[in-house]
Amino acid sequence: MTRQQLIARIRNTGSYLCVGLDSDQTKIPPHLRSAKDPVFEFNRRIIDATKDHCVAYKINTAFYEAEGVKGWETMQRTVNYIPKTHFTIADAKRGDIGNTSAQYARAFFETLSFDAITVAPYMGEDSVRPFLEYKDKWTILLGLTSNTGANDFELQPAGDGPLYEKVLTTAAGWGTPENLMYVVGATRAEEFTRIRQLTPDHFYLVPGIGAQGGSLEEISKKAMNKDVGLLVNASRAIIFASLGEDFAEAAGEAAKQYRESMRGYL
Repeated sequence: MTRQQLIARIRNTGSYLCVGLDSDQTKIPPHLRSAKDPVFEFNRRIIDATKDHCVAYKINTAFYEAEGVKGWETMQRTVNYIPKTHFTIADAKRGDIGNTSAQYARAFFETLSFDAITVAPYMGEDSVRPFLEYKDKWTILLGLTSNTGANDFELQPAGDGPLYEKVLTTAAGWGTPENLMYVVGATRAEEFTRIRQLTPDHFYLVPGIGAQGGSLEEISKKAMNKDVGLLVNASRAIIFASLGEDFAEAAGEAAKQYRESMRGYL
């Protein structure tokens, strides 16, 4: 999906919501567990209920990889089921030496056909370059994360600012706003004004809204640019809005509420 297609989708939908399919087998409603593929059945119903209110889906690959071959098959089925109008993200956090990254890129861009993948930038440009070489695919670099461990490295001083700023500005030269995004956690709202100054044209994938306590209003006001420039992710707050047989309806209603709020900020 191109940048212009993504922007058009956001404008036409009135939403910049990304639904995170962090589909933990231990949390899906009990009545689904007798299905042949319980996680896919859960995902299918979540997608059907939320697709009118979001523009993207993010699959946290760890929840699928943990199940071995069956989990990979579920992930493939899920990606294939997502409407082609929607942006698909593999939240895989890959990043290794060049020839290894090339195989990761092939796995997620060719075999699984995701639009984007999250990548750790700390091994440098050669570890990221293979992902950027794919046409109409996106690399989403970890910029400033919301976990407490961000204090160990990302927020440590490096020159005139914290290390994450050097990552943002250096990596901006590896790709373009047409194929490079950054992950910036919603719980770091105080940093967004500075981050937007450093990377005025890039899109941000923003996790941490909802269950982690990030403020949609604060992020929208501080980080939005002329092209919106945001994909705000909510996972547990939507997909586990109910653990009963009404789980899909509850997820749809939660996504609808996010969309209605977002329309007010666009």
